Amino acid sequence: MRLKNKVSIVTGAAQGIGLATVLKFAREGAIVVVCDLKQDAVDAAVAQCRELGAEALGFALDVTQRAQVDAMVAAVREQYGRIDVLVNNAGITRDARLQKMTEEQFDAVIDVNLRAVFHCAQAVADTMCAQGSGVILNASSVVGIYGNFGQTNYAASKFGVIGFTKTWSRELGPKGVRVNAVAPGFIETPILSTIPDKVIEQMREKVPLRRLGLPEEIASVYAFLASDEASYVNGAVIEVAGGMTV
Repeated sequence: MRLKNKVSIVTGAAQGIGLATVLKFAREGAIVVVCDLKQDAVDAAVAQCRELGAEALGFALDVTQRAQVDAMVAAVREQYGRIDVLVNNAGITRDARLQKMTEEQFDAVIDVNLRAVFHCAQAVADTMCAQGSGVILNASSVVGIYGNFGQTNYAASKFGVIGFTKTWSRELGPKGVRVNAVAPGFIETPILSTIPDKVIEQMREKVPLRRLGLPEEIASVYAFLASDEASYVNGAVIEVAGGMTV
């Protein structure tokens, strides 16, 4: 098991890529810390991890609220004495064209997708540096590299996450802490539930593999990056997009 006893915090962990990630980490032997907004969803994810034989904790919290993030990190550190992995997975969309986008739509996406990543990373950084090891994994997107129609806020947030990743890998690398980003393409998650079937089919046609990705395929990349197998991978942005940007 590649992640045996690694204390791993995952945000946005109750559905989609986040849920697939905690389940993958559980199978790989990690001690899993499930973080999401709704208590019932958190409890369900924790139960699934425990069914796989993993030790798991759950926290219902809003990652945009620094006090809640700090309290969760303090509780994890008190219980286990260390934090080995942080997966900054929580994210939202509030799409609109530039001329139609409201300040509320812009601010909501920046708060969850960018500001909260800063909150969580800063909250664990001292612990990881003090123990001389740790991994921070940030969820970017191919949209953060190439842009996308109607996603000014989302593209900015995901491009910003890449900036975080490059900067933190330089700052924290000398302390033994690796920081990397994953940039998924079109993945079959609840975030696509409002998109018409015709548009989904057009998305498939843009991918050389002619299908959307699965959450488990992103989770597998996170698991590799979190493991010692990726011990010399730092500051990378790994596209997992089926070749759609080729």
